[in-house]
Amino acid sequence: MAAGRIAEFEYDRLTVGDASYLVARAGHGPAVLLLHGYPQTHYCWRRVAPTLATSHTVIAPDLRGYGQTRAPRGGPDGAGYSKREMAADLLSVLDALGVERAVVVGHDRGGRVAYRMALDAPDRVERLAVLNVIPTVEQFARVTPEDALEYWPFFFLAQPPPFPERLIAAATDHYICSILESWANRPEAIEADAVAHYVASFDEDTIATTCADYRAAFHLDRAHDADDRSAGRRIACPVLVLWGALDAGLTDPEEDARAAGDGPIEVWRPIPAGHFIPEEAPDELLSALGDFL
Repeated sequence: MAAGRIAEFEYDRLTVGDASYLVARAGHGPAVLLLHGYPQTHYCWRRVAPTLATSHTVIAPDLRGYGQTRAPRGGPDGAGYSKREMAADLLSVLDALGVERAVVVGHDRGGRVAYRMALDAPDRVERLAVLNVIPTVEQFARVTPEDALEYWPFFFLAQPPPFPERLIAAATDHYICSILESWANRPEAIEADAVAHYVASFDEDTIATTCADYRAAFHLDRAHDADDRSAGRRIACPVLVLWGALDAGLTDPEEDARAAGDGPIEVWRPIPAGHFIPEEAPDELLSALGDFL
């Protein structure tokens, strides 16, 4: 099995507009779309996806500009990487695979894309599960001097190019390893080969495109979220909220979920993990997802 590949999963290369997507899939039954976060790839689901595939069709892509999903670098404000554009890409991925509706499970950045899918294409999202993430507009509104240091990626990575790109490229191994170690409660749960895969995934192009993701959050996604709220547009499908008990980044995820959606909200008890729930607490995550699905 090649590095960064989930055992027993098939891999497809799908062209969506100007992007070339790497997509892992396995199983049969109702579709579940798994969306990873920063600074990872679809490989973060390796302990979760095979079990889900015993009862569902599991689809796990690398997000636009992450891992082996390649796309042009974004504009100075992150154009090309707004969550609206990333969500539209993933709807095209589902189209290419013949999937009409799916449960969408998103962690971190993938959760932001998942929120946008549920808002922009309510007929395509059966249910929504979000891990360790609150809506983007709330994320920025919540930052205070007391917790600003916890949210450094939102401001460092959104700086104009090529400032963050050059700094990350100068010490990529240290940069990725520091994030994995400091955001996790059990960094040892992310084994050495996974760490090496995540580090190797950050080449010159993906460093630039993942920065574009954060620039889009600052310049574009906040406005899209605010416009939705002003227009009264809300998530209609059932929502499951999951968070790591030891992840300091979330304050009141239930309140935020209720502020964003009109559908049934299910809040699972805090999971004993830091930020990287799929790797730190896969059994607890599977238990929560099993009930929800």
